[in-house]
Amino acid sequence: MQSAGIWLQSFANALKTFMSGEAGSCGCGPGYATPLEAMEGPREKLLYIPCIYRGTEQNKPDYLATVDCDPDSPTYRQVIHRLPMPYIGDELHHSGWNACSSCFGDSSRKRNRLMLPSLVSSRVYAIDVGTDPRAPQIHKVIEGDEVTRVTGLSVPHTSHCLGSGDIMISAMGDRDGNAKGGFILVDGTTFTVKGNWEAPGNATPFGYDFWYQPRQNVMISSEWGEPNTFLQGFNPAHVANGKYGHSLHVWDWTEHKVIQTIDLGDEGLIPLELRFLHDPTATQGYVGAALSSNIIRFYKNEQGSYSTQKVVDIPGKKVEGWALPEMPGLITDCLLSLDDKFLYFSNWLHGDIRQYDISDRANPRLVGQIFLGGSICKDSGVTVTEDKELTEQPDPVFINGKRVDGGPQMIQLSLDGRRLYVTTSLFSAWDKQFYPDLVKNGSFLLRMDVNTESGGLTLDKDFFIDFGLEPEGPSLAHEIRYPGGDCTSDIWI
Repeated sequence: MQSAGIWLQSFANALKTFMSGEAGSCGCGPGYATPLEAMEGPREKLLYIPCIYRGTEQNKPDYLATVDCDPDSPTYRQVIHRLPMPYIGDELHHSGWNACSSCFGDSSRKRNRLMLPSLVSSRVYAIDVGTDPRAPQIHKVIEGDEVTRVTGLSVPHTSHCLGSGDIMISAMGDRDGNAKGGFILVDGTTFTVKGNWEAPGNATPFGYDFWYQPRQNVMISSEWGEPNTFLQGFNPAHVANGKYGHSLHVWDWTEHKVIQTIDLGDEGLIPLELRFLHDPTATQGYVGAALSSNIIRFYKNEQGSYSTQKVVDIPGKKVEGWALPEMPGLITDCLLSLDDKFLYFSNWLHGDIRQYDISDRANPRLVGQIFLGGSICKDSGVTVTEDKELTEQPDPVFINGKRVDGGPQMIQLSLDGRRLYVTTSLFSAWDKQFYPDLVKNGSFLLRMDVNTESGGLTLDKDFFIDFGLEPEGPSLAHEIRYPGGDCTSDIWI
């Protein structure tokens, strides 16, 4: 485990190197010395995207797709490699790194393994992306049985590297799939499960995402729900029955203990993606409450504890021809630009991506919005009877003559903030429930050009990957990573 002494020494070494001016010349460890330096890094040339076959008509293993996004490459805008997993039914989901900018001060570390946790099997794959970045290979498989035997946890989700060299993965269930939030600690060299990060007795009722800020000696984690419930699809009755989360947990980073739990109530149902500001000295950030469709700011108050404030409210739309009489936006992903100027998030059901200027942290200002599918398009069969935002239902989006099914979901921003990538699949069981044509026809990877001065999003119709045309059949593309790091995996210490 990462003790206070180890972290302090790691931070001291990194600070000493940076202050000496050697960081830029020697390259040091992986990533960048600061978020602003990362913004000056090279343009992304490859994308790594987990693609899911579980829950589709294809009885095949999930795979990792490598997409060429280098405009100077002869294979630009193509899937240039597919790495199938050795098993069927994993449900790959989010991914992370063995090392990132948190290890910048350690020249012995390399960002050469992509970590792929699996929601259903609880396996964790360590993928070698260093030997040949264009053709990743499996380096090691951590079996789900090992994860559960050592930690008592299952259903791994978010993976972050630590400055100590270890890898930390959040988990959402116990060995039987009941709700239990905890953290799996993996050795970043041997890729063996070391144990639990959280101190004994500090499991949370639910688990999902997390972000740590060592300079503040704090970590905050969020909640999804009970795996045995959400893995089967979404039932609104389960929210009332207490099967879904509505709290944030504040942790003492060095003691690995929960020091505060913030109940967000009805305004914060199913708080998913959580982002501290990238500035490592920051004491605030944002979380997207999916079902309540709110962006909630969390911040350190004058008493030294954390408070929350709803800063963006996406009103539900009254509808006919849908499962419920009111449709939430369903905020499923969010991120911050590396300069902490813009907040982006996706409304998977309403179908839009939004860009907010957060120069005033407590009062985000909408500066960009684009619709990319969703459930309220004019041809969806859903009639919106009351809308507090739009005067008419949006048009469907067609790419290369094909309708984009599903809604904007996972998003990733280029380091310089000028390009925003998006995929349209959430999770196979929920895809099948809300967007059956998405499962049948496959998902898309799309890209938007971003106005980084005054704000604004423009769809680049020349860049897309249609995962409905995959050689083994339509697949569901999910999270997006770059070999050199990105806006949601790198943490600075």
